Amino acid sequence: MKATQKDFAAVAPRAAQQARIAFFCGPDEAGASAAADKLVAMLPDPGERIELSGAEVRSDPVRLGDEARSNSLFGGTRHIVVRASGDEAHDAVENLLGLIDSGEGAGACPVLVVASSATDKARTAKLLEKRGDALVAMFHPPDLGTVSGEVRRMAAAAGLRNVDGPLAERIARAAGLDVRLAQSEVTKLALYLDASPQAPKPADEEALDAIGAKTEEDGFMPLVNAVLSGETNRLSGELRRMREVSLNPVAVLLAMERRAAQLAQLAAKLGSGRRVADLLEAERVFWRDRKDLGVQLERWRGHHLERLVQRLAELHRALLGNSQAAELLLAQELALIARQAAARR
Repeated sequence: MKATQKDFAAVAPRAAQQARIAFFCGPDEAGASAAADKLVAMLPDPGERIELSGAEVRSDPVRLGDEARSNSLFGGTRHIVVRASGDEAHDAVENLLGLIDSGEGAGACPVLVVASSATDKARTAKLLEKRGDALVAMFHPPDLGTVSGEVRRMAAAAGLRNVDGPLAERIARAAGLDVRLAQSEVTKLALYLDASPQAPKPADEEALDAIGAKTEEDGFMPLVNAVLSGETNRLSGELRRMREVSLNPVAVLLAMERRAAQLAQLAAKLGSGRRVADLLEAERVFWRDRKDLGVQLERWRGHHLERLVQRLAELHRALLGNSQAAELLLAQELALIARQAAARR
């Protein structure tokens, strides 16, 4: 089975019943992760969640098959989520498929691989795409309208009324078009208003201000743009602002990853001889973002852009594994990236 963000909602119920292995990929890592969580919620009995890294299954390809066939610590069901980069999980998935096809994988629990920096052309995807018991789902960065629509859906499910166009767009922008962060803001808003599906409450700008939702100007993008545009003279001030307003390091990094994915998508369409300004206009990029994206497309091309995406994925894993030092790790890496961008002016 194959799916994209356009048809995932239609494919997911069947995948939850039939797929034993699911591979979530594409430049929208946030969308891929959110889709994996949705599929888990649809499993008949998801049970205990086991998290493995791509590095773990790459160094020991047999481990995934062993874990999938093991019993839960408490004797119940389980599912496995592997967070990998590129084709790190290829050998482990191939080994698990061999067990399934030989009849030794009977009773194996569902395995979901969320692979940043991978596409549906990856070797792992090729192993799965033609199988009826597997799913390959690829996600591209959403636009403002798509995320705003998701925000409205989330709000309705949380018991929030009046989350119309402007308010939904504000939440979407504040989240950097990241559906996971948008869900967090909607959840906070519902808790603040004591809203629920059984007791809906109206939401407004004042309530959103009260829970501390960041606007686009007060949020992540000034820092993201300073780093990726190589504006080293602005960097110290933006890092200081990050500390002063308590921006979440992982949230900042997610905004960086989303912009890098957007740059990769645009760079693939640029080709030779095409003007960056013409491409941005043809792609209907939001006018306020065009200047920054134009500069960043000049800084990040080819293998430099590929390496940037890989470094951000590696940094993401480092932050999740060392939350106490997350702010320091992020600041150090952003300074290195900014200097590299500045050197390519």
